[in-house]
Amino acid sequence: MKELRAGIIGFGFIGKVHAWSYLNAPLFYSGLPPVRITHVCTSREETARAGADAIGAPNAVTDYRAVTENPDVDIVHICTPNHLHKDELLSAMRHNKHIYCDKPLTATMAEAREVEAALGSYTGTAQMTLQNRFFPSTMRAKQLVEDGFLGKVFEFRAAYLHGGSADPNAPMRWKLSGRAGGGVLADLGPHVLDIINHLIGEFEEVSCITRIAYARRPDAAYPSRMVPVDAEDCAMMLVKMSNGAVGTIEMTKIATGAEDELRFEIHGSNGALRFNGMDAHHLHAYDRTAADAPIGGLRGWTHIDAGQRYPEPAMKFPGPKFNIGWMRSHMACLANFIHSLGRGEPAQPDLRQGIYLQHLIECARQANETGGWVATTRPS
Repeated sequence: MKELRAGIIGFGFIGKVHAWSYLNAPLFYSGLPPVRITHVCTSREETARAGADAIGAPNAVTDYRAVTENPDVDIVHICTPNHLHKDELLSAMRHNKHIYCDKPLTATMAEAREVEAALGSYTGTAQMTLQNRFFPSTMRAKQLVEDGFLGKVFEFRAAYLHGGSADPNAPMRWKLSGRAGGGVLADLGPHVLDIINHLIGEFEEVSCITRIAYARRPDAAYPSRMVPVDAEDCAMMLVKMSNGAVGTIEMTKIATGAEDELRFEIHGSNGALRFNGMDAHHLHAYDRTAADAPIGGLRGWTHIDAGQRYPEPAMKFPGPKFNIGWMRSHMACLANFIHSLGRGEPAQPDLRQGIYLQHLIECARQANETGGWVATTRPS
């Protein structure tokens, strides 16, 4: 197979996660097209060079166009702050690069519309980094839903909980800045909205309330200076789904005691499912049709050992029984993208899903502003 060459734009936390996934994927998957990271791009020469040296990439650059417009680059990774995504995406799309884009797609719905308009002439393959679809436990949940295990879905509750912003001394960084496309709706929302859409279906209406915990925070560069906060720390949504199900979705960084806890519970006429990312090894399933006699029979919650039981082409390394972690889901998400390139097939979740999630975020913002319900019909 032809070697593919990748460039990573942005080499902070998530850029390193993408690089780690590339460097380790050949140990976990067979038949992956070979990929070599050739470019690391950051805003400063010293950080670009340090990142490139850390992973053995020959080229360190400070202009994203040295990646997106470079004929020697096949795959573009977009790992920058949200407000920078749009220009990077459009440049990569104009040059028909394959794209692996971190969430959210863009900072605003208006920007997402520009990306949508460019899709008509785009011939590359693109995927969003929505790794929570790629735990064996959530993959098994999808199978059970499609098999009718739940019956008619009645209700659900989902949440993505962090606790770091409960500290008033947590510094003002870009993820707390609305001008930079921050806030929990943009940061945590795509993950929890996507997993509910993936498992239950289309959204119909949403209402939403948000709050900012502290009006001012210390400047990250100058801690003695306090700066205003203009992006929400918490958002809570009431949701109506097209199939009649209703539910709640919470996104927060002021859930004291939580670390990185994405969870959901889905209740149907025949069964229920629940998942907590802090115990991603297990999917919990309840079969209402199981016998409840004598003395309870076999009725009750089953802990499914999904573990690291990935289907082929994943190899049985390190083994299905070993505890799975967050980084492994990222590797599986990237492997899905690379295998799609090798097969010449579309990758999911794609940029259109990114646009849909951006639309849902915009609807939630509108609902928060108006205090009412907002229809969420998927943009055509």
